[in-house]
Amino acid sequence: MSVCTTASAPSRRSFSQDSMELATRTPLPQSTSTVHMTYEDDLLRMSRSTSRLSVMPNTSQLPPMDRGFGAWSFLAAAFLVETIVWGFPTAYGTFLSAYLDDPRFASQRQATTLLALVGPVASGIMYCFSPVVNPLVRRYPRYRRYCVWVGTLLCFTSLFGASYARTVAQLVALQGVLYAIGGSLIYAITICYMSEWFLERRGIANGVMFAGSSVGGIILPLACPRLIARYGIPATLRIFAVGILVLLVPVIPFIKGRIPDTHSQVHGPAPRSRKDWYKEPSFQFLLAANSLQAFGYFVPLVWLPTFASELNLSASRSSLTLALLNGASVCGRLAMGALSDHLNPWALALGTLLSTSFAAFVLWGVFSHTFAGLVVFGIVYGVFSAGWSTLWTGFIRPIAKDDPNLSTTLFGWLLLTRGLGNILSTPISTALETHASSNTTASSIAALDLGFQVAGGRFERMIVYTGTCFAGAAAVAIVGWGSEIRKRLRATALE
Repeated sequence: MSVCTTASAPSRRSFSQDSMELATRTPLPQSTSTVHMTYEDDLLRMSRSTSRLSVMPNTSQLPPMDRGFGAWSFLAAAFLVETIVWGFPTAYGTFLSAYLDDPRFASQRQATTLLALVGPVASGIMYCFSPVVNPLVRRYPRYRRYCVWVGTLLCFTSLFGASYARTVAQLVALQGVLYAIGGSLIYAITICYMSEWFLERRGIANGVMFAGSSVGGIILPLACPRLIARYGIPATLRIFAVGILVLLVPVIPFIKGRIPDTHSQVHGPAPRSRKDWYKEPSFQFLLAANSLQAFGYFVPLVWLPTFASELNLSASRSSLTLALLNGASVCGRLAMGALSDHLNPWALALGTLLSTSFAAFVLWGVFSHTFAGLVVFGIVYGVFSAGWSTLWTGFIRPIAKDDPNLSTTLFGWLLLTRGLGNILSTPISTALETHASSNTTASSIAALDLGFQVAGGRFERMIVYTGTCFAGAAAVAIVGWGSEIRKRLRATALE
């Protein structure tokens, strides 16, 4: 039966504004008939759809988007979360160098292969975990805040437990897998909240947040060698474990949503979103380019300190190369985040991918046989390669429009494909490593003419692989951009 009740125009406009904020959080139940209701009836209906939600917040009572204390305090807290959670996997190359120099671990079976996996496993699982966490937190929104606390505790436990590890497998399980589970809970919830706080400025907001991982990648490579040299690896891990609690606990209260969480499980149909997003050619090309970029991006992050050590550089100088790369990444992410709010993301993507491919082939492969050349490569590579992920917002915006659920879903798939590249690129690069005998004396290093020749050509195939991945991603970007242009031309012709 159809029920029709008349309501005044202002009342309808008021309800439309008030209910818009909760449309993605509290979906309306399915209906078989058209129902027109007054504001009071609609409020009663929505109250019943969530067992404990008795008062609907008015739009005017919610904090503003893109501005205000709530938005900026959340962004500052998200930046610190990114710095801490992603700092350890990003700077793992420093730990890898220390582990390989420690006879307790280096002498174990397949130590080189497994130790190189610890950092990529941690970051890779955090990337891949997002599509799993996102549907759960949308269905059970009241547990989001608890997940952040649990994740913080797991990150602390993982590093503290790794300090007592005696085998390489234990390091992979603790510093790799367990840390990733804890970091995934924190990071996925933070990403979910980001779409509530920022819309028009989401590109620059993502740039600020993602820059946190680079800041962590600056601090940790500089601090780790000194702490390890003075206290040893176990004590250093315990120091960092305590540091996670000291730094994260004060900012967790600011990691919260703009829209209050409901206090019960959300029943009824899934939040209303476009169901045909996976058919978008532009998104398909983006996933392909994103995967190729990820297969190459993480290789220098893992191997750069080891490459530097083959130049007979000190531990501090080896770590400095990674720190400078991450420092340049801060600039790249902020710049690309700001530009993605205004310029075509395909044009920006093509520029960054081609520039990064050039950096790998020429700056790393040719000029990095000296410390100065290696520093230049790190800076250029950091500026252009790290900005890729901050372009995602520019790609997602035309597809998701103002749907935060779809935006988070698309973001999750991009994280998943990036995570697969993160995990698989390490065994691939390890297999490409050439175990040639090399005499790394000062005279032999002075005689080097190319970066390809360092350590008897140990990294040659690895460098070619990295540059090829970025070149392939650039080719996909050209095709994707062309597809988008053709789509616009067809739409214009139809008009």
